[in-house]
Amino acid sequence: MADSKDARVKSVLDDPSTLAVARVYATALLDAAGDSVADAVEEFESFVEVLNQNDEFRSVFLSGMMNRDEQLGVIERVVAPRGSEQFTNFLRVLAAHDRLSLLPAILVVTKLEHEKRNGQQHVEVVSATELDDATLGKIRSQINDNFDFEPILDPLVDPNLIGGLVIRVGNTVYDGSLRSRVNQLAKRLQQECIHEIQSGRDRFSTD
Repeated sequence: MADSKDARVKSVLDDPSTLAVARVYATALLDAAGDSVADAVEEFESFVEVLNQNDEFRSVFLSGMMNRDEQLGVIERVVAPRGSEQFTNFLRVLAAHDRLSLLPAILVVTKLEHEKRNGQQHVEVVSATELDDATLGKIRSQINDNFDFEPILDPLVDPNLIGGLVIRVGNTVYDGSLRSRVNQLAKRLQQECIHEIQSGRDRFSTD
C-alpha cells in the first residue's frame, strides 16, 4: 500500500503550477550546489526524513500554522547550528516566500532533476508476481541497451496481469502482459466476427 505522504506529494505534483514552482527551487538548489550537489541532495533528503519522523511538528512547520517569523526562528535555532550554510539559506528563502509547504514536493523534483543530470531515469516495471534480482538485472541491461539513459527500476506487482510485463518509460507504456495480448485477441476476433456478419449480409442482399 502506498505511503500516505507519498500520495499527498504525488497529488501536489499533479498540479502544473505547483510543479513549476517546485522545479524553480529544485533547479536553484542544484545549480548553487556545484560540485557538492550529491551532498546537497542527501542533506535535503535527511531533513525531510527528520520531519517525517515527527508528524506533529511536520504538520505545524509546513502547514502555515506558523507565521514567517516563527518559521525563520525554527530554522535559525534548529537547522543553522547543524546544517550547511547553503541548505540553511535555501530554507530561509522558502520561508521568506511562504513556500515551506512545498518542501516535500521540491525534494521529489530535486531528486528527479539530479538523476536526470546524471543520465538516469525511473522506469516502472509491472509484473504479475515479484521479480527476483536476476530478472530485474536482465531487464535493466535490456533497457540500457535500447535507451540513452541509466534506468532506475521501480518494480510493482499487479496480479491482474496474469503474466508478462508492463514497462513504463516516461509517458510511454510497453505492454507485453498476457492480459494485454488476450484483450488484443478479443478485439481482433470481434472485428473479424463483425466483418463476417457484414460480409454475409452483403452476400444475402446481393442474392
